Amino acid sequence: MDVGGSVQMVDHERQDGAGQDRMSPNYMGSNSMGMRAMMQAARMALLGVLATFGLASGVGAQQTDPQSDTITVGYLGLERDEEWEPLSVLDPVIDDEGVQGARLAIDDNNAAGQFLGQEFVFVEVTMSRDSDIEEGLQELLDQGAEWIISGLPRDDLEALMEIPALGDRVVFNVAAPDNALRGEACHPNLFHTTPSRRMLADALAQFLGYKQWDRWALVYGNTDEDRLLAEALGEAAQRFGQEVVGEKMWPHDPMSRRAEGGFHAIQREIPVFVQDFADHDVLVIADENDYFGEYFPYQTWLPRPVAGTQGLKATAWHRAHESWGGVQLQRRFEEKADRWMTPRDFAAWLAVRSLGESSARTDSVARDEVLNYMLSDEFELAGYLGLPVSFRTWNHQLRQPILITGPRMVASVSPQEGYLHPRTPLDSLGADEGESQCRF
Repeated sequence: MDVGGSVQMVDHERQDGAGQDRMSPNYMGSNSMGMRAMMQAARMALLGVLATFGLASGVGAQQTDPQSDTITVGYLGLERDEEWEPLSVLDPVIDDEGVQGARLAIDDNNAAGQFLGQEFVFVEVTMSRDSDIEEGLQELLDQGAEWIISGLPRDDLEALMEIPALGDRVVFNVAAPDNALRGEACHPNLFHTTPSRRMLADALAQFLGYKQWDRWALVYGNTDEDRLLAEALGEAAQRFGQEVVGEKMWPHDPMSRRAEGGFHAIQREIPVFVQDFADHDVLVIADENDYFGEYFPYQTWLPRPVAGTQGLKATAWHRAHESWGGVQLQRRFEEKADRWMTPRDFAAWLAVRSLGESSARTDSVARDEVLNYMLSDEFELAGYLGLPVSFRTWNHQLRQPILITGPRMVASVSPQEGYLHPRTPLDSLGADEGESQCRF
């Protein structure tokens, strides 16, 4: 079985400096010719300046021309599960995850839109977890939503895509990492700005390969999500030349986070649980719901680093990210939301900004023109990650760099140096065109 795909390993450094230089906060790259295109590029560059200095929100909030072309974006999400609580008292309880990123992007879009005769209107519906998805969608449609941002998990998202009232409206998935949604369960009107599990697993595997931590012990939780992530991690290890020397499911229910004397139980249970693993370089955890994984660092039988969903992790965004103008986005978000930006917030921001970039470049709010540009080779969005982000035509996944982080610092960013691809190094993360099971 060829698990390498189109990825090539080389020993010399990748010559992509020019691509990263283009990715400053104010980079807008023009692919058009003529005076109109240059004027449009200049207007778009102004947005970059406004955003960099934190002025985009103020400009976007000003009264727009009543004759402006309008794009109405709707956000559909679920209320936080009341049974879930943050692992640590240091973690905030977030009730508006995702929607705050979309709100910021609406402000950014309107900062440019006022010069282009375009206005972005934002409507939102947050449903209880037992609500009917069709009713939530209809509430958005009644408010004029033409483009939908989905903060829903996979099952609810698939149900949304089957509702007749959705019509030909495009849905941006900002929450569900399931590989199947980019594969056999893909949909021509579904776009993904949150990374797939495979993208995250590939990003981590590349970094562990760079460190030559090639022997993994794998522990996963007893949920479907954890099993899917463990599968993705195992496949990534094989794809990039690592070996999973052993794997175990953590058999216990979510640990009591307030139990008296719990530390002593943890110190006894975890070392015994992992002591029969063969010798390994790193312990990899698959615990998407944050039930148990945070207890594993410093409790292992052998002195080994912990990676995966806890410890060293692959993520689309992190509160410590400051490079490539990221600090400006962080500050603007914190000013608006009074908290730090999460990966879901970032995915929602990318979705709405993709609409803003495409409508600005085409000088149109027409659905077909915006979509055609978004899927063209000309589309590039400055995502504060070192390389421009763009959509894959074969499954509508946003190709993007992935941060490799510890709890309070960014350690690296994938794709790693030396992992090449005929199209772009970003396509070394996730399902490539030739192996994709998506058929539109």
